[in-house]
Amino acid sequence: MSVAARRGAATPYLLLLPGLMWLGLFFAVPLVTLVSTSLYDPNGSLREGYRMTWHFATYGDALQAYWPQFRRSFGYAGTATVLALVIGYPLAYTIAFKAGRWKNVLLVLVVAPFFTSFLVRTLAWTTILADDGFVVQTLQAIGLMDPTGRLLATPVAVIAGITYNFLPFTTLPLYASLEKIDHRMIEAAQDLYCSGAQAFRRVTFPLSLPGVVAGTLLTFIPAAGDFINAALLGTPSTYMIGNVIESQFLQVTDYPTASALSVMLMATIVALVVVYVRKAGTEDLL
Repeated sequence: MSVAARRGAATPYLLLLPGLMWLGLFFAVPLVTLVSTSLYDPNGSLREGYRMTWHFATYGDALQAYWPQFRRSFGYAGTATVLALVIGYPLAYTIAFKAGRWKNVLLVLVVAPFFTSFLVRTLAWTTILADDGFVVQTLQAIGLMDPTGRLLATPVAVIAGITYNFLPFTTLPLYASLEKIDHRMIEAAQDLYCSGAQAFRRVTFPLSLPGVVAGTLLTFIPAAGDFINAALLGTPSTYMIGNVIESQFLQVTDYPTASALSVMLMATIVALVVVYVRKAGTEDLL
């Protein structure tokens, strides 16, 4: 093999090298550290140090103690993902098929919230959902809410915040998927006497399914581990597993329990993603 041919064969590996180094340093090494920390002696401390005792019982103890927060996290994340899909799909459809020359403007508006920080966007919802705010007063005025009712510090506020913050993650993959659909296929369906609704159900939606799967995953995965929305918009009774992990790491300093919860959260999400993608028939995303 000539020198030029050998260089050509090595080029793909050289291009992959920065990404592999990044993954190795900032994913593989922390993951191994996290798993090993979860197996430390739970009676250890920062002052006395931790010993590796392969204490697998930490997983069972952590799950038993914080099962409600685990269940609440996936409930909130699933609800927010469905809401983001219900809101994002019509929005992406309109931008892709109906917006015309306003398409770029609408896309900028979709990503506009990213111009401010995640924290500021979430704090803004404390004003929107405040007891004396426009939303609560309007719902009370039209009889949809009890005069003493409130939205802030409830599960509704936490789910609303998660939905708002992750809506662009649902909308943009949907738009990219819808934008690639050949309009002649929709016209062909209508030429074969499909109504508009039938053409959407049999042509448009199946072809947009990769965008649906990608968008819902990009929303559900970070939402399940989120803790900012529950901390700012909820109360301890609405805390998610991310709040528990944050507390165990930074306040309680129970590193084995915090690590075990983190590993279980990650493993559960991976399992759910594999099942979801296989059920949706889009294994190419894996």
